[in-house]
Amino acid sequence: MLLLALALITAASTDDEVTKWAADKVRAHKAALSARPVAVDGGSALFRERAPLLPRFDPPSSLAPLVKAVRPGVVNLSTSNGGSARSLGSGFIISPDGLVVTNNHVIERAQSIRVRLADGRELDAALVGRDPSTDLALLRLQGSGAVALPTVYLGDSDLLEVGDWVVAIGNPFGLDTSVTHGIISARERVIGVGPFDDFIQTNALINPGNSGGPMFNMRGEVVGVCTAIVTQAQGIGFALPINLVKDLLPNLLENGRAERGWLGVNIQEVDDATGKAAVVIDAFKDSPAAKAGLQSGDRVMAVGGKQVVSYLQLLRRIALLAPGTTVKITVKREGRLIDTQATLVERPSVDALKAMVGAGRIDALGMVVRELTPEAARQLGSELGLLVAAVIPGGPSEMAGLQSGDVILEVQKQRVMDLKALKAALDAGTEPTVLVKYRRGESSQYVVIRRG
Repeated sequence: MLLLALALITAASTDDEVTKWAADKVRAHKAALSARPVAVDGGSALFRERAPLLPRFDPPSSLAPLVKAVRPGVVNLSTSNGGSARSLGSGFIISPDGLVVTNNHVIERAQSIRVRLADGRELDAALVGRDPSTDLALLRLQGSGAVALPTVYLGDSDLLEVGDWVVAIGNPFGLDTSVTHGIISARERVIGVGPFDDFIQTNALINPGNSGGPMFNMRGEVVGVCTAIVTQAQGIGFALPINLVKDLLPNLLENGRAERGWLGVNIQEVDDATGKAAVVIDAFKDSPAAKAGLQSGDRVMAVGGKQVVSYLQLLRRIALLAPGTTVKITVKREGRLIDTQATLVERPSVDALKAMVGAGRIDALGMVVRELTPEAARQLGSELGLLVAAVIPGGPSEMAGLQSGDVILEVQKQRVMDLKALKAALDAGTEPTVLVKYRRGESSQYVVIRRG
């Protein structure tokens, strides 16, 4: 009995201690909360609760009003190719007289194009212009039914931010005017499609048939043209920025193709203490850049008032402008910002551009040459000489009528079969003009070239 009583007394003592310990902990916790209240303004606290909503964030309760407003301007495209018709893609009407934007790959092999509007009308369409490099095409609706056409509004894709809501409308797998939504996942993506890659990445579902369809922001403005999907992944789609499209439209409408501008500079990207920049290595003689006064070491800051921080941005800004366009170039030189004007010329071919950055550039004549082997000369049906690999647009050789593929045989009546001989012939005289004998096809002729 004594042992049982002692056990009960011990247990009661233990319960009292536990109760006291728990009460002390509660008081301490209340004191901590009293000393560090819940913060709603970012101050120090145990945890935070948000009193107001995020600034400038108004979550939509429904996208239905937006979709109803913009869907009439979205169209379904089908093509006829060799007698077979199938639904291929999407597009959108940008003008009351029936101009339609879509992807080039949707219509590039079409013998005829049929367009179905959201209101059920079906109309023929004719190709106005296309640009395979950016996968863009411009069509025009035809026929008596092409009246009172619903159009979309074009927005400003430069204002897009990662996280912005977007809506894509198109015809995936032939399912008319299907709607999907998502956010902007990234901007300025280079995915290896072409030299002018500048894609918006989105997680909005883009499937076959969405190609050429519009991607809208929350204002109901088109900010992109749905273009590409990554078939091995989910939730990754790409769209052309609408600002790129807006820059190309006048070119396609007037010329039927993208006649691209060329500045004539070699560029190196740098990332130093002052930030990223496209830096001029040198300017081709007599090129628009040289005539505008661009110099080695200039940091190109902007083209046409739009910021430039990389070679690709500079390439896109210039190439989207038509030859003959005069554009403002802003550079930083020795810490000073300098504005100059450059009048662009037509961009040379890819092969010519490759030749220009290699050996054999002859600035005095405005050409790039390559030495011929005896076997190469035989294949060309020519004597040994120097093959004209490229002529600089607007340079002396182009002005004199020389073309890529010509073979230079003589300079100043001296036989030239290699670069050393050509340079020696040029250095031997100081006359403002140079007499050049060249072969084109089966005939040889002379031409006078004014030194650059």
